[in-house]
Amino acid sequence: MKMNTTPTTFFALFLLCAVTSHLPSATADFVFDTDGDAVRNGGIYYVLPVKRGHGGGLERARTGNETCPLTVVQSPFEVSKGLPVVISSPIRVLYIEEGLILNVAFLFGPLCLPTPSVWTLVQGLPEGLAVKLTGYNNTVPGWFEIQRASLEFHDYKFVFRSIDDSWDIGIYIDHNQHRRLVATDNDPLLVQFQKVGSSTA
Repeated sequence: MKMNTTPTTFFALFLLCAVTSHLPSATADFVFDTDGDAVRNGGIYYVLPVKRGHGGGLERARTGNETCPLTVVQSPFEVSKGLPVVISSPIRVLYIEEGLILNVAFLFGPLCLPTPSVWTLVQGLPEGLAVKLTGYNNTVPGWFEIQRASLEFHDYKFVFRSIDDSWDIGIYIDHNQHRRLVATDNDPLLVQFQKVGSSTA
């Protein structure tokens, strides 16, 4: 009997292998927040830019022909912390490690979106591969990771990894001055994670 090797089946098998290979290790480095604490699996954080003067935290916006704010953007206001984000992994661990498979979602989704506001990477857009909320069909199968961007500080970047490629997540400024999150090559948005309720930035 021949095995069904459709793209969906192949990706499911790949994801299973990826989860297995991303199990916690004794040498993995935790991701730390601005208080110096390890980021908790399922914890709620503000995602703030390391470089100030070019916008604030992350939020959602309606761009292009969207009737619902499905685009993940950086706030144009430096003083804004953006919206709270839930960072979680399907792997059962207490703390988030660098390179761990992640689900990233805003704590509260827009009322016009009936499904959880999980981040996805969408293809076929004028700005290229863009970070959107659940609601698009033309998504890239894969997952997000957090990787350290500095050996001295708790500065990090988001990375999206697919079956055969990976991209840093950076900023694309459109004609309406929306600072959209998009896939880039070696031009990431460097971020820090601040616990909701913490005054440290």
